[in-house]
Amino acid sequence: MKILVIVESINVEDSSASKGRVALIYSLQKLGYQLRVLHYSRKEIKLDGIQTIMIKERKWNLNYLLSRFVRITQRHTKLRYNHHLEKIFGFSFTHTNDTKSIAKSIKEHKNFNPDLIITLSKGISFRAHRAMLKFPELHSIWLSYIHDPYPYHFYPRPFNKVESGYKYKERLMKEIIEKSRFLAFPSQMLKDWMQSYFPKVEHKSYIFPHQIKTLEKLPDLPDFFQKNEFSLLHAGNLLEERNPKFLIEGYLSFLKNNPSACQYSKLYFVGNFSRHIDYLNDFMNHPNIVIKGYIEYDRVQAIEKEAAVNIILEAVSEISPFLPGKFPNCVKVNKPILVLGPYYSEVKRLLGKDYPFWSEANDVRNIEEKITQLFKQWSNNPHDFSLNRDDLIDYCNEKGLEKVFNTIPIN
Repeated sequence: MKILVIVESINVEDSSASKGRVALIYSLQKLGYQLRVLHYSRKEIKLDGIQTIMIKERKWNLNYLLSRFVRITQRHTKLRYNHHLEKIFGFSFTHTNDTKSIAKSIKEHKNFNPDLIITLSKGISFRAHRAMLKFPELHSIWLSYIHDPYPYHFYPRPFNKVESGYKYKERLMKEIIEKSRFLAFPSQMLKDWMQSYFPKVEHKSYIFPHQIKTLEKLPDLPDFFQKNEFSLLHAGNLLEERNPKFLIEGYLSFLKNNPSACQYSKLYFVGNFSRHIDYLNDFMNHPNIVIKGYIEYDRVQAIEKEAAVNIILEAVSEISPFLPGKFPNCVKVNKPILVLGPYYSEVKRLLGKDYPFWSEANDVRNIEEKITQLFKQWSNNPHDFSLNRDDLIDYCNEKGLEKVFNTIPIN
């Protein structure tokens, strides 16, 4: 089967979303599909054994010139007025020009004659999807991958906010859902969440979990990480809604009540933490807390493999329908996962209602208890301290993806 993949970025260093999209593409390759990948990464990037074609930005047209004018005037005047323009036009001039650039490339590659077209975006963008709307003759073979709720006011609290031009964006998602032949979501709960806003989601949707993409050879560990300790790792951006305060308080309480652990335990934060820098500055020199900014994706995987416990930290909320992009790797490295998030979450659903190492993200006492339980198990046998969930490994790799693809009625 020939699949044309239209993706915003395959640069794994620019976001966790791009890492997820690339892992999905590689799983499709493992299933033997003939792939052609059109990407808007703004630089040439090659994927091993896969035909990748960089989409070039359209230049010297009205949308391009207006987008540059807005960017330059905002930079020099320090006035942010783009949101006023989005109230009028629905989208920024940059978004519209990017969409038209992607559409131009789709038109040029229609002669690939694919059996299926998959659109992949990131963040609150959906440029590739917006571009595909311009080709009604291809909608019968179009599968839209919906990676997050959209528009932003459809996010669960505390993420939800009303964007400029929200009515246009809501109309865009309605069109995507109605015009696509198939829809795919990374989580069952996200599919159900979006179905509550768009009932037509129900009968055309499939679940493509984020895929495992493990490097054949991992790099050396960074100097700041110590092996063979009771190490707890949070890898990834600390968004504003992912508050590390309660985790740190729970960990410090654990150290206070288990003073022997101070010699061989550390809590690591690796990733952008600018949203919480005022709070985290107080712990920069703490002997048991290590805070580092962005490091390369392959090095993050090396740390995840060696950490005693990987942490998934979610927002304080009633529900989290998201499947974090790092979940597949946390499962693959076969280490216990400390899950801090709401009772109703996709991560908790997959791990099971009886999974022992879960706590609400703001329950300091329970977080301390879970860390203490993990520490006791690790102390008893640090070499046999595993997650042991082969079912989730298969769920997040090409085996599980193949089962889903076999149910899609592709001509």
